[in-house]
Amino acid sequence: MTATVGILGGGQLARMLALAGAPLGLRCLVMDTVADACAAQYVPLLHADYCDKLALAEFASRVDVATFDFENVPAESAEWLAQRIPVFPGPRALAVAQDRLAEKTLFQDLGIGTPRFSAVLSRPDLDRALSDIGAPSILKTRRLGYDGKGQFRLRSHYDADAAWAALGDQCDRVGLILESFVPFERELSVVAVRGRDGEVRTWPITRNWHSDGILSASLAPARVSNDIAAEALVAAGRVAESLDYVGVFALELFETPSGLLANEMAPRVHNSGHWTIEGAHCSQFENHLRAVLGLPLGPTSARGVSCMLNWVGELPDPLAVLRLAGAHWHDYGKSPRAGRKVGHTTCVADSAQELAVMLETLGIALDRRSQTESVIDALRSSV
Repeated sequence: MTATVGILGGGQLARMLALAGAPLGLRCLVMDTVADACAAQYVPLLHADYCDKLALAEFASRVDVATFDFENVPAESAEWLAQRIPVFPGPRALAVAQDRLAEKTLFQDLGIGTPRFSAVLSRPDLDRALSDIGAPSILKTRRLGYDGKGQFRLRSHYDADAAWAALGDQCDRVGLILESFVPFERELSVVAVRGRDGEVRTWPITRNWHSDGILSASLAPARVSNDIAAEALVAAGRVAESLDYVGVFALELFETPSGLLANEMAPRVHNSGHWTIEGAHCSQFENHLRAVLGLPLGPTSARGVSCMLNWVGELPDPLAVLRLAGAHWHDYGKSPRAGRKVGHTTCVADSAQELAVMLETLGIALDRRSQTESVIDALRSSV
């Protein structure tokens, strides 16, 4: 194949897409506002603003299809490109995922449960929403928030002033939404892919752990009931069909005693799907490329039991990982910075018991036991 895939955004997701495309004979071009985007260490970079029409025209002239590595690309730019070249997922999917209010409204329209929510357009709106939804609750920006950014947790009505002081100045620019706090039992995600022909495939349900709003670890396949698994897969299918989606997306879910509640969707390959590189028969990155190019989708079944550990801020010692059979090291080529995702490791084993031993060994060697303990407990409770 000689197709060139254009990727708006040049971060680690674009980097991993490009690496997945190389065995298929694909070429990639990334466009990013950052001159040292880490994907540019492997593929050509067009350094420009996403709203620069001349740059977008050059980008369109050099690729056969366009996609994204993050959802904050202006939807207007995606729409402009879509009038000239195929763009997947489509601009509508991107626009919905960019706005938490539009996203939650779509979930409700599709019969998918959500936390209670209300748009907040002013300081009096916040008081009204709090009276309706109650506390604890979370005030969020409707746009541009990710990895816990743009959020303020209200433990009582008395926190309204502090919440408004923290986020109120962004109300006119990105909008705000108040959501009820969900006392969930587990955080889950379903990563799915839909091809141009409408075929939908899903990877096994993934269980996730977060630290300071950033994904810390993912375990797959998660041990969930048949009812929970079916509910998650039905929800993902409804979202994909309603948006006429093409490519990989992730649906983040809260498991509660009464069932699943949808938190949000990501219209792209997703952090909780990184385990699929070594842990599935076809990774989310390869299947995304297959989907946007109209190629047959690959199998999404798991090779064993996998755990992905995110490295945030700085990388640990790679030698401890490289010495461990079944452990896989990924360095994103980024400089260290607090709160920045700089790499990950995936451990793959034939059984939950074997994976628990691997994680125990790794946690001790890297002095990261706090990151692995909850996953080990989950694995051992399932043996």
